[in-house]
Parts: sequence; C-alpha cells; structure tokens
Amino acid sequence: MADRTQSSVDIAADPGQVLDVIAAFEAYPEWADQVKECHVLSEDGDGWADQVEFVLDAGAIKDQYTLEYDWAVGEDGSGVISWHLVRANLLKGLTGSYTLEEVPAGTRVTYDLEVDLTMPMIGMLKRKAEKHIITTALTELKKRVEG
Repeated sequence: MADRTQSSVDIAADPGQVLDVIAAFEAYPEWADQVKECHVLSEDGDGWADQVEFVLDAGAIKDQYTLEYDWAVGEDGSGVISWHLVRANLLKGLTGSYTLEEVPAGTRVTYDLEVDLTMPMIGMLKRKAEKHIITTALTELKKRVEG
C-alpha cells in the first residue's frame, strides 16, 4: 500500500520564478542533494519536459527511475506540476505534485508525494524516508529560488 505525504513552504519569489527552477531539471544535481543525475528524455510540444530520468540517493531509498510530467500552469507560473512513475528499479509507484499558489509572501509551494516500493520496508522507516525526501526538496527549492 502506498503512503502519501504532504508539506508546504512559502518562497519569497513569484510563481514564475519558482516554476523556472522546478522546470530546469538538468540543474537539479547542483542544488537537490538527493538527485545525483537528472536527464530530460523527451519534451511535449510546448517545450515542457515530458519524461525525465533521475538517479536518486535518499538514504534508505536509492533508485534510477523515469517520471512523466503534466504541466497545468498558468502564464504567471501558478498551478500544478504533477508526475507519475513510468519505470524504476526499486520503486513500484511514485506519484506527486507541486502546487504553486501566489500568496502575499510570494509563492506557497505544496509538495504532495505518494511512494510505493517493490521491497518490503518497515512502515516507520518508509515514512521517515518520505518525510526526508519532501522536507529536503522543499528546503533546497526555497534556498535555490531565494538564493
């Protein structure tokens, strides 16, 4: 059974600036500590990444996987960037999204993640790994955008 984790952070930048950092996948290894490699495999007709391959090392979860993205964002950058797993070695399921919402402080980014592994893992360790992935991702995204 997949577990779902969600968290939010406010970033002092407009949604378009946050979107630009999220969409620049090739730069992820520069700022996203858990992402060791990242390659855009295909793009849709609008220039958005369609399929992206990642090499992840998040402590208990290490994998090479491909995600397919859907970009439901407005011209100002607000909206939802969602993804689902296409293929992986360890992961059986990975569905998530970033929701970008303009707020007085800039942009509220809500990260929603659902992970399912092919191997059994003690629930407490799995939840700890999921929380670590989300907390680290939001912290590093905020630092990259505001830095």
